[in-house]
Amino acid sequence: MKLEQLQTQLAAQQDKLPPVEKWDPPYCGEIDLTIKHDGSWHYMGSPIGRQPLVRLFAGVLKKEQDDYFLVTPVEKVAIRVEDVPFIITNWKSQEGKLVFTSNTGDSFIVSEEHPVLLQKDRVSGDLLPYALVRRNLYGRLHQNLFYQLVDQGKPQQQQGETHLMLQSGNYQFSLGLL
Repeated sequence: MKLEQLQTQLAAQQDKLPPVEKWDPPYCGEIDLTIKHDGSWHYMGSPIGRQPLVRLFAGVLKKEQDDYFLVTPVEKVAIRVEDVPFIITNWKSQEGKLVFTSNTGDSFIVSEEHPVLLQKDRVSGDLLPYALVRRNLYGRLHQNLFYQLVDQGKPQQQQGETHLMLQSGNYQFSLGLL
């Protein structure tokens, strides 16, 4: 399948997230598309410079076990993801809650529905904070954003260890061990 064909199929659903979790189309092979560790999308080794196209593809991204796919109601193609598909690039405080925004424009309130978890980076092996962006798709906190949040955190004991903790509404999470 060519990138242009997939783009044409997806263009009609540009402004809303389609219900990809309900779709189970037949597998049609792999497309030479990679989401790099830095969050950039590459097709056949070249970066995709058009952000609307990246957002379009991000809207039909689906994860099954450890594999990532772009799906439409009629086909599913595998892609490669070096770590996670999103990078959390911005944050703001809104009425005592943290609102994160990803590199593809997804915004969400950090909460139990969108938790921040410490996980191993698949490239570096470091234990880093990741946030659930949507469905079962995570984003790694960008290093600059992480340092901004460190300034907001407070040391707190958790299971005999000192963590740097943050609050978003009633939800509390760790940025890591101190």
